[in-house]
Amino acid sequence: MASSSMKHVAHVCLMMTMILAFEWLAGGLWMSETEKLKMENLNPWEEYGVVATVALYGLRILTFLAFPQVIFNILGLVFFNAFKDTVDLKVSPLLAPFICIRVVTRGDFPDLVKKNVTRNIKLCLESGLENFMIEVVTDRIIPGLSEFQRVREDWIVHLDEETILTGNAIRGILNFVYDGKHKFGQGVITYANDQVVNWLTTLADSFRVADDMGKLRAQFYIFHKPYFSWKGSYVVTQCGAERSVSFDNGPDGSIAEDCYFGMKAYSKGYSFNFIEGEMWEKSPFTIWDFLQQRKRWMQGIFLVVHSKSLAWKNKLLLAMSLYSWITLPLSTSNLVLAKMVPIPCYPLVNFLCGLIGALSIYMYIFGVIKSFSVHRMGAGKMIFVIVSALLTIPFNIIVEIIAVIWGLFGKKHHFYVVNKEFKDQQLTTV
Repeated sequence: MASSSMKHVAHVCLMMTMILAFEWLAGGLWMSETEKLKMENLNPWEEYGVVATVALYGLRILTFLAFPQVIFNILGLVFFNAFKDTVDLKVSPLLAPFICIRVVTRGDFPDLVKKNVTRNIKLCLESGLENFMIEVVTDRIIPGLSEFQRVREDWIVHLDEETILTGNAIRGILNFVYDGKHKFGQGVITYANDQVVNWLTTLADSFRVADDMGKLRAQFYIFHKPYFSWKGSYVVTQCGAERSVSFDNGPDGSIAEDCYFGMKAYSKGYSFNFIEGEMWEKSPFTIWDFLQQRKRWMQGIFLVVHSKSLAWKNKLLLAMSLYSWITLPLSTSNLVLAKMVPIPCYPLVNFLCGLIGALSIYMYIFGVIKSFSVHRMGAGKMIFVIVSALLTIPFNIIVEIIAVIWGLFGKKHHFYVVNKEFKDQQLTTV
């Protein structure tokens, strides 16, 4: 079995090879003499007119809104090993501070909550963790849940109702809280390690896995700041710091409460770190839920970016990320327009545009490699799944475009709850 270091080197080589191949084919590195001559003789102002030329260059510039994310993803994917099999425990679980694992739910899916709470308690005990409690915060009473009387809390682990702990995640959390240098932390979530309900949405979410291993790790490991915010689950907070920041931030801070909290904590000067070890969740079971989820995220982040309570200096990169998303219907048109109505650009511009496109595609490949085990699936099936993930890109783009248009013009303070409760007999084993 290949070591984690060998896997990491292989992934970096694959990423670099794909980027270079994409740049070569797209003209970012090389252009034939015929194409060079054609571009040198092309005057777009005369060929297309002033308005059209300004529009074409404007669309090309929109591509660069995604550039900061690309840089952070490259840093995270290249400089930090993503294939460590086991997280080494740096402290005895008996010496760890008291940890509260908090599950927040409306109580709409009581069986799911009880099943996952039971599973997580068992895993904590098997990992040797004793100073902990499970706390379920619910709008509706869930019969059958044990009541915990412990009140002392040092650290809180926030989970969604469907989030599953792993041994590596518990060890990563113990290392993080024992280190004590940072008040907030977060790790990666994968969506295909348990059972797959909807292959289309799960493969589309492979991009999110790569985003966690790239951008999230880079911003927390290198800068210890949530420049692009963070997720709402697998959140570890020091109790006093959480009370200081607070999740009670009004209507604008309630749709993407995780994003608002992260920006507010950043503005207060708190530091963040990445936590080794992954947790498991499932992707939305239906395309409708997948669309609604993306729409809510876009609307929630939009409200955060435009909140007057948060300084622009703290949310500049988040704003660029948001408007890269919002302008997706326009920027994706470059895929067609670059061939139909080409415009001359500096070689560096062409190279950077190619880099953005190549990495966006590679993120799906990496997400599959990280989410699925080639030893369980076999090389043939792994290649098939990677190709399938690449084929979901048009689907993902269409969903994101619909979510953007709907989200911009729809009601922005509606919190849609995605159904994550599904009968076991209907699940598909990976």
